[in-house]
Amino acid sequence: MSQKFYKLAAFEYLADTVIIKGKLESEGIQVFLKDENTVNSDPLISNAIGGIKLLVLGEDKNKALEIYNEIRSYAVDDNGKPLACPNCKAEKLEGYYSRKGIFYKLFPFFEKRKFRCFNCNIVS
Repeated sequence: MSQKFYKLAAFEYLADTVIIKGKLESEGIQVFLKDENTVNSDPLISNAIGGIKLLVLGEDKNKALEIYNEIRSYAVDDNGKPLACPNCKAEKLEGYYSRKGIFYKLFPFFEKRKFRCFNCNIVS
């Protein structure tokens, strides 16, 4: 029997992944980590491979998304205040990297940081 997985999120650091994984598992959702051991063996390649992917079963997708959206951290300015979306003014922005082009795939730290709004999905 084949089961489909849903990538809930990707994280650069294992510590961030483990926190979310623990919360989801405490709510009865089975969680799988992809590329965890690769990043643990060489943390410098985390960005190059897209980080540690947190996967859940397709049947748990909606419940996992609901829990994750409640506890996720959003982007803040230098003073610790949440950044607001220029389009809808929601304070639910998260760092976004498009990684378009081979240069940014190989050297993602050169790409200018952008933000994506989870309310209206605009990238600014």
